[in-house]
Amino acid sequence: MINGDVSFWYREVGIPTAHEPLIGTVDADVCIVGAGFTGLWTAYYLKQAQPSLRIVILEQHFSGYGASGRNGGWLSGLMPGLRGQYEQVNGRDAVLAMQSQMNVTVDEVIAVAKREGIDADIIKGGMLQVARSRAQLDRLKSSVVEEHRWNVKECLELSQQETAERIRIHGALGGMYLPQCARIQPAKLVQGLAQVVRSLGVTIYENTTVTEIRPGVALTGSGSVHAKYVLRATEGFTAGISGLKRSWLPMNSSIIATEPLSNEQWGQIGWEKYETLGDCAHAYIYAQRTADGRIAIGGRGVPYRYGSRTDSDGRTHKKTVVALREILVSMFPILSGTTIDHAWSGVLGVPRDWCATVGLNPKTGLGWAGGYVGNGVTGTNLAGRTLRDLLLERDSELVAMPWVNRRVRTWEPEPLRWLGVRSLYVAYRYADHREQFRNGQTSVVAKIADKISGRH
Repeated sequence: MINGDVSFWYREVGIPTAHEPLIGTVDADVCIVGAGFTGLWTAYYLKQAQPSLRIVILEQHFSGYGASGRNGGWLSGLMPGLRGQYEQVNGRDAVLAMQSQMNVTVDEVIAVAKREGIDADIIKGGMLQVARSRAQLDRLKSSVVEEHRWNVKECLELSQQETAERIRIHGALGGMYLPQCARIQPAKLVQGLAQVVRSLGVTIYENTTVTEIRPGVALTGSGSVHAKYVLRATEGFTAGISGLKRSWLPMNSSIIATEPLSNEQWGQIGWEKYETLGDCAHAYIYAQRTADGRIAIGGRGVPYRYGSRTDSDGRTHKKTVVALREILVSMFPILSGTTIDHAWSGVLGVPRDWCATVGLNPKTGLGWAGGYVGNGVTGTNLAGRTLRDLLLERDSELVAMPWVNRRVRTWEPEPLRWLGVRSLYVAYRYADHREQFRNGQTSVVAKIADKISGRH
């Protein structure tokens, strides 16, 4: 088994050789810090709208090194944040508009990939969430009601039999299906997008670590970029920039990929429509059927490293690999003898209120986007188009959405931050265990954890 090496997705496309780093001083109209999906989409749409803009992107490793090249490959309409939190500040209509935009954005990404010739193994098979205990089933039914409350009328509640007709999961009592989701190969998408952006005239300096961002300038150890606008698109790596240690918490997520399954195994599992797959546990999982016939399944593992540290090239703790494999086999017992070929991890950005933000200060020229809490593959595209409209001063529907210029308090200092996140996931795993063996309602432990963490 390969452990780390960035991600399984890069086994297919190859880890790219980093382009030249920044050396010296460079002038630009727009400087973007971070060459993941957020930074690349922002550059793409800015260049489409105003080709004369001089745009420079600074990346500490290579384009797509972070979450953009390591995620579970869900291009979904799920909100990058809690709709109730947005509603408290901005009202119901604003959140409805944003949910509508998220749904549209799924098709926008698919359309751009097709137009630009990016083959990212995209199949729009929808998303299936399953319940494997009575408590999970109650939460699933509530989720269906909640989706309908937010005008996601195409959300379907599935019976036990209807769920099995899609994917035969051991112990599944029911399911929820959302059509607005596609499976993707994230490394192919981010690398293809980076090539397109370069072809439009955007300069990407790689192996270049930004240490500080100030109005009008991004500073690195080997030079600086001076620009009217400096946009931060660093997601889970934000804590490494001076003054931003407590802005967004880098939450770890880990994934394993099986060996290719046989036709006989797939015949017993089903999964013929390539839905993305999740469950209703508190410490939930996410999975996809890959283009080469594997199952990639992920979950939290070790959720947070003390001091907001990030992993080394995706290396994953052995206990996490074992735990994810156990979940895989519990869902698909016929895979008990299946080999795990690859394990890796990545970090996602989590604001203190668990809601993504996009913003631009026209006086300082400083902008940002991120904190997608695990729903960034689609959210990054919407954020990129929103930053475009903010920078170009367009009076569009996008700039009126509830995540625009949203400010939240910072995370607690250490050791409170580490203790809090660690306790949160200990509580969730304890709650999942109790619910699995006691047919009843959602554990009060999970409800308390949600309230304390702000995830409610």
